[in-house]
Amino acid sequence: MAQYIPAILEFFYILIGLLSMMTAVRCFKDETNSARIGTGLFWLILGVVFAAGKLIPYVVSGVLLAIMGVLTLFKQVKVGQLADISEEEGQKSAERIGSWIFFPSVLLAVVAVVISYTPLGGQVGIGLASIVALIVAMVITKAPPKTALEDTDRMLQSVGTTGILPQLLAALGMVFNAAGVGDVISHAISGIVPEGNRLAGVIAYCLGMMIFTMVMGNAFAAFTVITAGIGVPFVMMQGGDPVVAGTLAMTAGFCGTLLTPMAANFNALPVALLEMDDTNGVIKAQAPMAIMMIIIHIILMYVLAF
Repeated sequence: MAQYIPAILEFFYILIGLLSMMTAVRCFKDETNSARIGTGLFWLILGVVFAAGKLIPYVVSGVLLAIMGVLTLFKQVKVGQLADISEEEGQKSAERIGSWIFFPSVLLAVVAVVISYTPLGGQVGIGLASIVALIVAMVITKAPPKTALEDTDRMLQSVGTTGILPQLLAALGMVFNAAGVGDVISHAISGIVPEGNRLAGVIAYCLGMMIFTMVMGNAFAAFTVITAGIGVPFVMMQGGDPVVAGTLAMTAGFCGTLLTPMAANFNALPVALLEMDDTNGVIKAQAPMAIMMIIIHIILMYVLAF
């Protein structure tokens, strides 16, 4: 079964690319959008990179991403006209469906976790679970396929350019690690953290994960760099259990996720979908919990890892 995983993942990438291209076509046709050409071009390029990325030379992909960056820099990517639903119709649907509206989301998580324990793995699990959840949602809401496509377009445009941050930041983490950023951080920390001081090493490891995650927007991207630069020399080589320390370091990084707009899928997406006036409203609400949790992580790592 493992030999089919690359083909299945490629199918999901192509599917994402086609959905992005669909949004591009809608944007090109939207004469109410003052930046319809730039917006359509952005989503078209993203769709091409996802759908045909395996066939495109790396240099070409880099140029395409640079063009997307330029379009974003000059504010040529804007939300256009979206398919709307009347408040009355929405209220009737809410009353009819009730709490069952949450079932597809829960089902997605459960199916993804179950499949992750099979030879297919977690990535395929998320893709398959998303399709299952979509089908169940359409059955529950009795929505036609057209509605699913319109809502996909609404979500893509509402999230906008921040939607590609997770992919870019994950790649950036690999670039940093290959460039030896971890060694630079280790050298800098060695002049601050007293040699052999376990508590100082734990504090540096946890805070380093949190802060670097805030910069990167992704704890997975930060983990390789900070673990190589701080975790190994200042915690694990001082007698810390790698399993315990590494696990707690990863979740310490998630404390940084709660505090940064760079974590677009966590902190920018809710703002866009809920149309919040305060763009940092989600972060402000999460900040007290994040600070409390990082303190708990430091205590747990110091007690459990040694």
